[in-house]
Amino acid sequence: MTTALPSTWVLAASAFNWTPDVIRAERAAPDIAAGIVTDGVASVIELEPGQLWRSFPVSADPEVDALRRVLDAAGGSVSIVGASLDDWTGARQRRSEEERLAFLLPQLRAARRMGASGVRLPIGQAGEALLQRLVPTLHELDLVLYEEIQGQQAPDSAPTAGAIDVIAGIDDPSVRLLVDLSMLMPALPTTYLDELAHAGLPPELLARLVDEWRDPATTGAVVGLLRSGGVPPAIQTLYMNLLVRFGRSAAADLRGILPLVGAFHLKFWDLDDADLRVSAPIRDLGALLAASDFVGTLCSEWGGHEWLVDDDAADMTRRHLALARSALLDGCNAA
Repeated sequence: MTTALPSTWVLAASAFNWTPDVIRAERAAPDIAAGIVTDGVASVIELEPGQLWRSFPVSADPEVDALRRVLDAAGGSVSIVGASLDDWTGARQRRSEEERLAFLLPQLRAARRMGASGVRLPIGQAGEALLQRLVPTLHELDLVLYEEIQGQQAPDSAPTAGAIDVIAGIDDPSVRLLVDLSMLMPALPTTYLDELAHAGLPPELLARLVDEWRDPATTGAVVGLLRSGGVPPAIQTLYMNLLVRFGRSAAADLRGILPLVGAFHLKFWDLDDADLRVSAPIRDLGALLAASDFVGTLCSEWGGHEWLVDDDAADMTRRHLALARSALLDGCNAA
């Protein structure tokens, strides 16, 4: 029985988990990000520059350097940096391919200056032509561009499958997939279901969400209530998670794309794991990866702060990382 994870698997924490702290602005955003390392939550972190620096997307060198010095001094490092590709100008005109490239290049250079190993974009947003043009720059900067799939973007769903085929066709290690475990949800988070119940969601739909989340027919019921105008206004935005952010895939569905995957987000919403709804997908992932040659990061990313706004991000992340390590080990030993 193994008692340690493979050395090629790196557990990390995302600064996104601290979004409510950034919004409250009681501390500067770079100090919050640095605190993940200096407070001992994790030594490897993912960053969201759009939350860090007013100069983003052309991040000012002094701002980047100041944060890197703090992380270096604390023995920390940055794995992946969240990038942005704004396809529209302020005049509501679509950017040309040259303008899209120019928008992204300063972010790549800032990521390299930060010491990051990669940047992240949503799956398919860049498109094949821009990805091809970026490959030489990625090589020059020693960066990997990750395209992220999450929620209901199953590997065989359109247009996700087409975007995955593009990455496979480029066939270059500088362009890879990042898989978010929001794809692998055996059940919905209990605290999320509580929010829906308290807002007055129809009991019959709530019961279906509790008992039949993985039934594809449940989507029809979710869409039906939305189209009828019956979603309580207080949870209109939260309700859309059912159609976008929460997935129904299984770990086995990832087997065919695993050679293209270079990183994972271990997405969690709350830590109610009484029936293993949090740990089971991580355990299943561990078993899948144990039989592979995976090298990369497995990053704790908390999405539940959308409604658990008063919970402490550091405490939630520490506890989740401990749970994740244990679940991954269970998966390795079960493989």
